[in-house]
Amino acid sequence: MTERIVLAYSGGLDTSVAIGWLAEQTGAEVIAVAADVGQGGEDMEVIAARALTCGATDSVILDLKDEFANDYCMPALAANALYMDRYPLVSALSRPTIVRHLVEAARQFGAGTVSHGCTGKGNDQVRFEVGIATLAPELNVLAPVRDCGMTRDKAIVFAQEKALPIETTKKSPYSIDQNVWGRSIETGLLEDIWNSPVEDMYSYTANPSAPGKPDEVTITFTAGVPVAIDGVAVTPLQAIQQLNSRAGAQGVGRLDMVEDRLIGIKSREVYEAPGAIALISAHQELENVTLERDLARFKRQVEQRWTELVYDGLWFSPLKNALDTFLSHSQEHVSGDVRLVLHAGQARVTGRRSVESLYDFSMATYDTGDVFDQSLARGFIELWGLPSKMAARRDARVAAQIS
Repeated sequence: MTERIVLAYSGGLDTSVAIGWLAEQTGAEVIAVAADVGQGGEDMEVIAARALTCGATDSVILDLKDEFANDYCMPALAANALYMDRYPLVSALSRPTIVRHLVEAARQFGAGTVSHGCTGKGNDQVRFEVGIATLAPELNVLAPVRDCGMTRDKAIVFAQEKALPIETTKKSPYSIDQNVWGRSIETGLLEDIWNSPVEDMYSYTANPSAPGKPDEVTITFTAGVPVAIDGVAVTPLQAIQQLNSRAGAQGVGRLDMVEDRLIGIKSREVYEAPGAIALISAHQELENVTLERDLARFKRQVEQRWTELVYDGLWFSPLKNALDTFLSHSQEHVSGDVRLVLHAGQARVTGRRSVESLYDFSMATYDTGDVFDQSLARGFIELWGLPSKMAARRDARVAAQIS
């Protein structure tokens, strides 16, 4: 039986060349698997046809937009996932989505190997390979760009020699990855971290300094999941898409940062994530209203660790799975409405309401109607500070003895 390789196919130069390259190097049939996670761009049917023209034995197109939004973006929202307190895990979330379906395709087609187009410098190679090894340890992995010397120059020559239907000149000086949760931009002039981003690199967001009227939006959540925008029911995918449009038009969600990559180097990245940032901003504020204090404090620790695990390619790990259970339980009462004003690059919360709220006006007010018994505070303070007071007395006594 002829060996088969399942290739994670994007439709670009590297993965198009990889089809013929892998076939020549291994003698295997190559099945191209392209995933639609809301990245936009070329028509997926065009990409499927290109894979066959480039020599793929079969070409599979997967519409994963709803799955990606429901099963990957919503857990990230529950975690308020911001790597280094800023980056909403754009690429890191899409990789396990794709990995799961690559493994399914390998089993469906009887392939013994899965291949991807990642280089040896990035995080994605880890996300793909650790995910595959966790879900299907029997599968082999090939990375032609990293492992087989398939440099860009060689890929261009190969494409030209084989007359492959793929652009062989680099139109954009940047490396771009995008999905419905956001868009990442790197390389080119960004490799000098003193250089400012230029306006033409942005696609999801308008210039935040451009004049325009603010946009007020109300997001309704049920158990931490957005279910309506301005009173109109939406799916998670629709919520992200609508906020990408509305928040993006106001320049919300632009990030320029130097981040710590998993492999140990620092990398300059520019991101656009208007919908993600708007949703996380609203979700965090609703949690401020509905989560009990100690749960909220502990949850912030869980959020950071969960985010690091996902960034580091450990979506399928036992710890991440256990933290998912905690996060899911924490969302039980996170229901209500949050009003945002989107303007000049900011998503600013201006109102919040919830039948699950822990905010009590009669306890919080300083005016008539205050039911908080302030006389209890004196005794509380005495008891709360007692351990520190006793320690201070001890220290003073020991210091007196030494002198």
